[in-house]
Amino acid sequence: MLLRNLDSPKLCNGTRLCVSKLTDNVIQTTILTGNIKGDSVFILYIPLIPSDMPFEFKHLHFPVRLAFAIAINKAQEKYLKVAGINLETPCFSHCQLYVLCSRVGTPRNIYMCAPNGDTKNVVYLRKL
Repeated sequence: MLLRNLDSPKLCNGTRLCVSKLTDNVIQTTILTGNIKGDSVFILYIPLIPSDMPFEFKHLHFPVRLAFAIAINKAQEKYLKVAGINLETPCFSHCQLYVLCSRVGTPRNIYMCAPNGDTKNVVYLRKL
């Protein structure tokens, strides 16, 4: 999964990729989601320069992470064949559970893990 916006709208944060070739300086990937699904792209090292340190240094890294799962907010505008939801800790927004459940085509393909068969839906009231 891509962690940074590199070339919007082609390579955005949350884009799922399949690694085709891995070298020391470049990762060759195929895009798995979106309008350009199937396109081959190259991911290069990008510099990370922290600004909150008393000294300057530059760290190079690939802006990708191995992803066996996606967070609820990354599931927006994505469609899933099967989804597993871990509700051991409550959702922190009242729309999150709805968003994830609405991404799966049929309720038979939604698997939930909840202690005692229930979960707390946390909703914070807005002060006017």
